[in-house]
Amino acid sequence: MEEFRKLGLSENTLPALQRKGHTVPTEIQRKAIPILMEGKRDIIAQSQTGTGKTASFALPIIEKIKENAGHVQAIILTPTRELALQVAKEFESLMGKKRLRVLAVYGGASVSEQRDRLRQGIDIVVGTPGRVIDQIQRKSLNLSLVSFAVLDEADEMLNMGFLEDIEIILKSTNANKRMLLFSATMPKPIIGIARKFMHDPVILEIERQQQISELTEQIYYEVRPGDRFECLRRVLDITKDFYGLVFCKTRAEVDELSRKLMNAGYSAAAIHGDISQDQREKILQSFRVKRITVLVATDVAARGIDVTDLTHVVNYSLPQSSDLYVHRIGRTGRAGKKGIAITFVIPSEKGKFRFMEKRIPSQLHRREVPSVEEVKAMKVEHLKLELDSILKSEVSGKYTALAKEILISNTPVSVVASLLKQIFQSAERESYTEIQKAGREERNERRPDRRDERRSRPDRKWQGRRKGGRRH
Repeated sequence: MEEFRKLGLSENTLPALQRKGHTVPTEIQRKAIPILMEGKRDIIAQSQTGTGKTASFALPIIEKIKENAGHVQAIILTPTRELALQVAKEFESLMGKKRLRVLAVYGGASVSEQRDRLRQGIDIVVGTPGRVIDQIQRKSLNLSLVSFAVLDEADEMLNMGFLEDIEIILKSTNANKRMLLFSATMPKPIIGIARKFMHDPVILEIERQQQISELTEQIYYEVRPGDRFECLRRVLDITKDFYGLVFCKTRAEVDELSRKLMNAGYSAAAIHGDISQDQREKILQSFRVKRITVLVATDVAARGIDVTDLTHVVNYSLPQSSDLYVHRIGRTGRAGKKGIAITFVIPSEKGKFRFMEKRIPSQLHRREVPSVEEVKAMKVEHLKLELDSILKSEVSGKYTALAKEILISNTPVSVVASLLKQIFQSAERESYTEIQKAGREERNERRPDRRDERRSRPDRKWQGRRKGGRRH
């Protein structure tokens, strides 16, 4: 924790970092935190998802704002409701003993409930642009006294057509605030926002994460949410010597999936922020020596896992962005070895997946989920290979003597047949759940949060809101 202490953080937040398993700051945290703790300058950071950027702005904000201020002190804008919830949760987990109230506001949730919460007094608001504007127009959200305004994944918000919304929101904030802008890329409209609303910002360029290896085959399966576990089982069973990471969105999902895998007989384990550092090290060591071959993890917990010979990376839950996708699957196809990246796509996330897919430089290939017959046939083939390897290995004298004894009263064919029956029965007996084809999404299906946001604002025309963004 000493490195975090050197960044200027107080003893209040250090225990929270330790509980989450953060012992060494990431590059963006090393660069951004001291600036935000010591000075008064704005920050522009070209940084991808998965680099620890949320903590880089959340920790200083928590340190700098006051308890019981009676007004909103920080506004964080995100492109999606999923990210808004994630960022809000990160704030809460890093707060330590400080009593601050955090609220995520986004489309698809009750407007009135969010309004009532805001009127009760909130210190930090994390929200999607459309719903934030809605609450401003309803006079339930006042940003005139904020100390911090953060644009998180600004390029994603631009791509989703939120440029005009962002400008409206920033105009409702006070001139003395500190503004922080995080973006994986820096297109001209984002530079325009910076010039218009920021004062002498510090520009931080964070080294881009590894690119996708040419040795990594990328495939995806379209499945129903309830069929993902069955699909994963089939992937594991058709793969000889599977050794990989399985990514989930939440800690609860990680725990549930790892438990189901272990109950089904797989050598699996979970790793996330609620696991102690000591336990984390034990799990990682078991994974490195392959006593554990399936490691189920959240993105934050997987940071720092550096294993060169992973055969697979599985996106059990769709990543939040294309950058995070690249960051995840960059862990396979390394050191000259082939790797496979698998993504499960559920019907409600097809639109999000297509959007993400366009931003990935290499091609993803759709595959049908392996049938039960294919899985069982592949398991038999794996057993044949194992048997062949056993037959080619040296056999000790005691087993030779036992074999001769057995052959006195049995023919060689009957002996071999009986042994093969024992070997192959387990593969043939294995039961699998029926998988139905995932339903096709509606023709004009849109993100629920964006649809709800637009419905709640009848006074604004669609064309006006699309300025600066592209049509979907």
